[in-house]
Amino acid sequence: MTNEIRAIFNRIAPVYDQLNDWLSLGQHRIWKEMAVKWSAAQPGDTCLDLCCGSGDLALRLARRVGTKGHVYGVDFSPNLLETAKERSQSQYPQPAITWIEADVLDLPFDDNQFDAATMGYGLRNVTDISRSLKELYRVLKPGAKAAILDFHRPSNPQLRTFQQWYLDGFVVPVANHLGLKEEYAYISPSLDRFPIGTEQVELARQVGFAVATHYPIVNGMMGVLVVSKF
Repeated sequence: MTNEIRAIFNRIAPVYDQLNDWLSLGQHRIWKEMAVKWSAAQPGDTCLDLCCGSGDLALRLARRVGTKGHVYGVDFSPNLLETAKERSQSQYPQPAITWIEADVLDLPFDDNQFDAATMGYGLRNVTDISRSLKELYRVLKPGAKAAILDFHRPSNPQLRTFQQWYLDGFVVPVANHLGLKEEYAYISPSLDRFPIGTEQVELARQVGFAVATHYPIVNGMMGVLVVSKF
């Protein structure tokens, strides 16, 4: 399954940012900025951005930690990492970012290495959420926070209907026009499988996070899980 998901993200790399625009009604940049703030990253920190995609969150973290800080952007898609590298060179010519191709279920980092971490639209796609959270816990320093942003199925039936109508009536037809219909077909099933906020909090506590809070946003169509390691 991991290889299949990696192949999907490699294929959609050229339109990855457009996908996030479509899915978030153009609002994903606002929520990414919120996630960076919730991570409590400070100037000079060493930070981690998991499932970094085309680099949006990693670049935001890099600007926040400044020239004395450092950011590691991790993704398992080489195509997306290449896009991220190109973006960083054009938008932020001297970013303190190291791009690493790796699996978030088996991170190539030491224990207690990072001051803060983010993950945007990645937890929903990992094959083992608990293991991913356990690895995140391992590499964070004591006292560090992480903010995990993702799309959700809203609990409100009308909003769920609207979300599915939007996916079926707009996102999929546009993807079909781009020749990527099959690649986008995974979105609805991934939303259906994704644990709701209270379940995410419980999973985070099970792997050791002392504090875990889930913040629903956009009427529950997105949310941020904020975790703290003590």
